[in-house]
Amino acid sequence: MPATALLPLLTRIAESLERMAPPPADPAMLDDPTQDSFIWQGGSGHLLPIPHMQAVPLKLLKGIDRQIRQVMGNTRFFAHGLAANNVMLWGARGMGKSSLVKACLLAVNEEQRRNGQPPLALIEIPRDDLATLPQLLALLRRTSRRVILFCDDLSFETQDADYKSLKSVLDGGIAGRPDNVLVYATSNRRHLMPQNMIENEAGDAINPGEAIEEKVSLSDRFGLWIGLYGASQPHYLSIIDAYAEERQLPIAREELHRRALQWAMQRGSRSGRVASQFITALSAELAEEAR
Repeated sequence: MPATALLPLLTRIAESLERMAPPPADPAMLDDPTQDSFIWQGGSGHLLPIPHMQAVPLKLLKGIDRQIRQVMGNTRFFAHGLAANNVMLWGARGMGKSSLVKACLLAVNEEQRRNGQPPLALIEIPRDDLATLPQLLALLRRTSRRVILFCDDLSFETQDADYKSLKSVLDGGIAGRPDNVLVYATSNRRHLMPQNMIENEAGDAINPGEAIEEKVSLSDRFGLWIGLYGASQPHYLSIIDAYAEERQLPIAREELHRRALQWAMQRGSRSGRVASQFITALSAELAEEAR
């Protein structure tokens, strides 16, 4: 095919690919005060609005009053334009770490709207998109809205270098973190790295102390470390009672507790997640019995 005939064809192909590609993220979408939550899609550089964020009401989070006060206080400070810390919530699985973040954001935003003040935005960034954090921060520098970046179930494995992108954002990067951005993260690991990874680094390194410092320094850059621990039996049952009251389940308290403890024994753990799963199954059973 002659070059003069090939050029129009290539032009049409390029134009078609441009139309198929998702539009780049526009910081103007963050200016919508009715939109609280987004997901960052690092591969396409796109912000996906989430119209209804799935969240447990704050009143259903039982047995973690101290943790609620800490996260609520820090989030309020940030919403009011005051100094606030990046937050790391770590501890037992299923104990409400991510639920606490989302519930506190919704509660603070309700206060902000009631007082005629701008609400916060929550942007969830998937673990695999951490390398695109500089691109997201460049976008957030173009908006005045205050934003919490949420990294859920955060951890790193051997030979994983993405933690360096997060370290740069939290502290020490030449551009720095924008004043309108905080980072909230959850993890089952206190130091975000598996213990054997830290030990291996220490064993292989010429200066083992420096290797360990490099690995644990990421969690040190969160100003607030908040631990959530496994549920005792009374704690677990208080969660069960709160869920049952919320759904107005027609069951005697003694029977509710007996079945809830049996469910926990079958699952081999007591946690907020196990309690929620039990209540879901029980609600369906009771509804079926009532038919």
